[in-house]
Amino acid sequence: MNAHEIDFQIFGEEMQFVEIELDPQEAVVAEAGSFMMMDSDIKMDTIFGDGSNQDKGVLGKIFSAGKRMLTGESLFMTAFLNIGQVKRKVSFASPYPGKILPIDLSETQGKFICQKDAFLCAAKGVSIGIEFSKRLGRGLFGGEGFIMQKLEGDGLAFVHAGGTLAKKELKSGEVLRVDTGCIVGFTQHVDYDIEFVGGIKNTVFGGEGLFYATLRGPGTVYVQSLPFSRLAGRIFAAIPSGGNTKGEGSILGGIGNLLDGDN
Repeated sequence: MNAHEIDFQIFGEEMQFVEIELDPQEAVVAEAGSFMMMDSDIKMDTIFGDGSNQDKGVLGKIFSAGKRMLTGESLFMTAFLNIGQVKRKVSFASPYPGKILPIDLSETQGKFICQKDAFLCAAKGVSIGIEFSKRLGRGLFGGEGFIMQKLEGDGLAFVHAGGTLAKKELKSGEVLRVDTGCIVGFTQHVDYDIEFVGGIKNTVFGGEGLFYATLRGPGTVYVQSLPFSRLAGRIFAAIPSGGNTKGEGSILGGIGNLLDGDN
C-alpha cells in the first residue's frame, strides 16, 4: 500500500487547523464537515468509503463504505485532488477545542487504532477501517463499544483530541488506567481491556463511572483531557428546562439578567 506523500503544517493552539500541501496529482481524504479552505486547482470530489479500494471495483467500494457504517460514520468521504501544475494547499479544521495529532503510519508498523470519532483526514491510500473487540467486557462497558476505528497504510493520518493531549510510552507489561472516554488512540501492540473500579463507595458515590480502561504495553497511547461526550454532557446539564439561563450562578438569577442587559 503506497499512500500519497503529503506535507503539512498545523496552526493554532486550542482551535487548531491543519494545512496540507499537495503536489500535482496528490490527494487527501477527509471526513465530511472538516473542510476549511483551499487554493485554486484543488478539485473536491465525494467518494464512496475511504478511497483505498477504488481499484477493486464496485464490491471493493461497497465493502469500504460498509465498514464506515459500522462505526456510525457517513458512507461517503471527501477527496481533494491537486489537478494543477504546481503545489497547492488545502486546510481542515478541528471540530471542537483540542489538538490535531499527526500519525505517520510508516512509523507505527502500518496500523493505528483510535476512537471512532477521532479521525480528521489522511493522505489518499490510507485505509480507514474498523477494529472489533474480542472481549465481552470491553464491548459492553468500554465506552466505544465493540468497534473502534483502524487506520492502516504507510502514509500520514490526522486525528483530533479534545482539550490537552498527553502521550504515554508504555514499556512491556506496564499498565496505564484511563477513563474510557479519554482514550484518543494507541499503537497496535497495546493490549486494551476494561477493569471494574471496585469498592462500594467508589461505585455508588465516586461519580467516575463503574469501569476504566486498562492499557498494557508495549506501545504508545494518546489520551485527551476533554472528550467531546464529557463537554456535551456538561453543556446539556447546564441548560435548564424552559430554555432560560441559570443566571451564571448569581443569587439574583433572572433579576440579575435584567440589570446587566442580557434580557
